[in-house]
Amino acid sequence: MANALFLREFFRSPARTGAIAPSSRRLGTAVTAPIPENGDPVVVELGPGTGAFTSVIQERLAGRGRHLAVELNPALATHIAERHPAVEVINDNAADLPRLLAERGVERADVVISGLPWASFPLSAQRSILDAVCATLSPGGAFTTFAYTMAARTPAARRFRRMLEDAFEEVVLGRTVTANLPPAFVYYARRARR
Repeated sequence: MANALFLREFFRSPARTGAIAPSSRRLGTAVTAPIPENGDPVVVELGPGTGAFTSVIQERLAGRGRHLAVELNPALATHIAERHPAVEVINDNAADLPRLLAERGVERADVVISGLPWASFPLSAQRSILDAVCATLSPGGAFTTFAYTMAARTPAARRFRRMLEDAFEEVVLGRTVTANLPPAFVYYARRARR
């Protein structure tokens, strides 16, 4: 069902959906690695889609902390809310993240995990969403996102990587996850430059 929903939304809006298939479990495990094993972290997920990362985040949290998911697509937001009742699903634009969190009494996020299709976004969207992420991360917080290896050399993907390096003091590339369609790698970013 999730795959059919994802495919339907891809054909409805390919640029907004950004992929023809949901991310794999292995990519989800790699992207969620910065979630602390202890305490009650605030984890914000951007663009959960059909929930490939959502499930892994919920497992890693195991009832701890708070998990908020921001999804622009109403059909996907409804799907996540129905499938994961413990997740606070917000059907809105990730560029408004500071306001969305403030409205829910959240000052800072410990981890922001993105499933957004950065390489398909224009410069203005890349910049506004990345600025919103940096504005909401706690000083020791982590931001993770991924890129498809086949798109890594496109102008939009290269621009996004430069923006990441300008926005964060530390940006590390993870290994390529070949068990994903298409293969992808993870960006791990820390210490946002405010």
